Amino acid sequence: QGQLVESGGGLVQSGDSLRLSCAASGLTFVDYRMGWFRQAPGKEREFVATISRRVGNTLYADSVKGRFTISREDAKNTVYLQMNSLKSEDTAVYYCAASRIGVKFTSADDYEYWGQGTQVTVSS
Repeated sequence: QGQLVESGGGLVQSGDSLRLSCAASGLTFVDYRMGWFRQAPGKEREFVATISRRVGNTLYADSVKGRFTISREDAKNTVYLQMNSLKSEDTAVYYCAASRIGVKFTSADDYEYWGQGTQVTVSS
């Protein structure tokens, strides 16, 4: 059974940077597309970024494009989310997710495995 564990969240000020990590176990990591989603209080979970398996093609939500970078290190079964120029509206719980058979990369429904989430709070 696959397991994802996020780390790296915290409290930062507007304009600061954070790097989130997500370590995978119990699944063949190289076979999975990986994604990051976030959920702010009172809002639905939303897509942030995704990276394909093998080739590493990336896709970002418009709200984070140019500020966030997703990457993966297959040798360590880990996916990262580098977040720069953070804004108060980036405050949310960030979730890592893994998809092997999904085709709609920005939909949470297409991801089979999820982490427990890590809190990111950006103070203005």
